[in-house]
Amino acid sequence: MAQAQVTSVEAIELFRARLIVFLSQARAVLEEAGNEIVRLRPWLQGEKRMFWEQELRRRERRLEEAKQELFNARLSKFHETVALHRMAVQRMQNAAREVEAKLAMLKKWDHELDNRTAPLVKQLEQLHGFLATDMTRAVAYLDQVLTTLTAYHETAGSGGQKAVAIEPVKTEDAT
Repeated sequence: MAQAQVTSVEAIELFRARLIVFLSQARAVLEEAGNEIVRLRPWLQGEKRMFWEQELRRRERRLEEAKQELFNARLSKFHETVALHRMAVQRMQNAAREVEAKLAMLKKWDHELDNRTAPLVKQLEQLHGFLATDMTRAVAYLDQVLTTLTAYHETAGSGGQKAVAIEPVKTEDAT
């Protein structure tokens, strides 16, 4: 049996209360982080990809229109407008390439998402498990300590500092 020199039961009560608050806040943060990862995949595969695919079609349509205007300008033999239409075609080609690059990057992110997030998700799950089991046991242990100290205080009277024997909570260690 371990001997403890307890001078302030209030300090243990305060620590227990703050531990409970910490656990509730930490669980909420871990759940939110997990939810963000879960929401990321549909966003990448659905909403974002659809947006850039539509944008690519829109820019390719503009490119075709610019090429048609260039063709018409060449037929009309107005050399001043041919140069302007050539620049417009070049701008539209660059705009289409930009969207193609973004789509390629999006596909790369989608492909790498599991590889990059899997280790982090595993760590989140381990931490969540630790908070749910071990730290809950710690709160229960502190409850037991407070109960023991209160009972001792009531039986021993209010005289000075006393040494109190506190037994740790038995845990089933799976490791």
